[in-house]
Amino acid sequence: MEIKQFICINCPLGCHLSVEMKNGKAVSVSGNTCARGKTYGLQEAVAPQRVLTCLMRASNREKPFSIKTDRPIPKELLFQCANEIYQVRPEAPIYMGDVVIHNLCGTGADVLATQDLV
Repeated sequence: MEIKQFICINCPLGCHLSVEMKNGKAVSVSGNTCARGKTYGLQEAVAPQRVLTCLMRASNREKPFSIKTDRPIPKELLFQCANEIYQVRPEAPIYMGDVVIHNLCGTGADVLATQDLV
């Protein structure tokens, strides 16, 4: 049996989680205060994921605008996905909620504008 240690990032409490692993699978979580901590610990131990947030530039504007993925993507793909985002320059106007990239790096996640750029 292997024990993996994490700090939960789902809320401000920052619970110290211990995830018990057996044959590469997470079997139990302890140290969590809420159910979200248990869910996070089970996922983080096996295949960590994050929502990617960053800035993007439009081809016809100086000011960048903020974006995020519509769902978590595998943590090991964050830099690859960020590089793809930095290469794309959509044209303004762009409105909050617009999809600026579909299926980012084959993850199934869309990149959404989180602010207006008019």
